[in-house]
Amino acid sequence: MTFYTLKYIQNNQNADKAILYGLMLVAAFATRYRDLGIIALLFLMLFAGTQYEKYTQVNTQKSQAMQIIPFIKSVAKDEGVKDSDVLVNSTNLVDGMIIRIDSKDIDYQLNLNDDRNTYTLTQAHVIDHKVEVKN
Repeated sequence: MTFYTLKYIQNNQNADKAILYGLMLVAAFATRYRDLGIIALLFLMLFAGTQYEKYTQVNTQKSQAMQIIPFIKSVAKDEGVKDSDVLVNSTNLVDGMIIRIDSKDIDYQLNLNDDRNTYTLTQAHVIDHKVEVKN
């Protein structure tokens, strides 16, 4: 089972933007040469066309990922621990995910209400205590 820290989630939300900016920079340099510029433009148009569906999925995931940051901070405040002590096994806020309070060595299962504004935590017992923590 893999758990993620708040720092890991915040750092990995901007990775997709960096790739797109890099491609745009390459296209800008390639426009200095007309033939290469046309090829680069066609490549970027093809890339944009094939990535549209992935883009919409990524936006949905980012929206859910943006919800997890206040959730982690809320759990840390309620438990009286630092934000870095709260580990989650999903980068998106989903019902049923496992939350680990590292300093207390306690695991909880998340139960979200339909409005996704309130939640309850039920103590959970994991079978395999070997976990990988991504910072």
